[in-house]
Amino acid sequence: MPLEKWNPLRELETMRREMDRIWDDVFPSRKMGLPWKRQPGAQAESGAATPAIDVIDKNDSVVVKAEMPGVSKESIDVTLEDNVLTLRGELREESDLKEGNYAYSERNYRYFLRAISIPFKIRRDGIKASLKDGVLSVVLPKAVEEQTKKITVEVSGQS
Repeated sequence: MPLEKWNPLRELETMRREMDRIWDDVFPSRKMGLPWKRQPGAQAESGAATPAIDVIDKNDSVVVKAEMPGVSKESIDVTLEDNVLTLRGELREESDLKEGNYAYSERNYRYFLRAISIPFKIRRDGIKASLKDGVLSVVLPKAVEEQTKKITVEVSGQS
């Protein structure tokens, strides 16, 4: 077996990868896939639920799908500011159970928030959101980037 020069940076990189794996196991919401995984705004505020999402990069748009079972469209707020898509809202569940002389009432209110950095310029006038079967779909059309235009320099009035 040939000797290999020891490199402390290699061991630090191995340790960093192992810590990332441990955090991904503890916080599954971190597993969003690049380029979204390590961008700021990808995690929710403390105390709020974080809906599971898929972010799909299509040729002309970015589609974000978020699981929101039981959430009504009226309680969902979708905003895009500085290329950060924010999904927020509240789920209210109320149930009344009556058994003989015993009445039982339970109310469950859950707040959710998810902020996702979008690494593309977005055309704001074409953004669409829909809710179907407990899945929120947000379509963000990509802005057409202007092509570089070559300008010909003309020579005028030689003296």
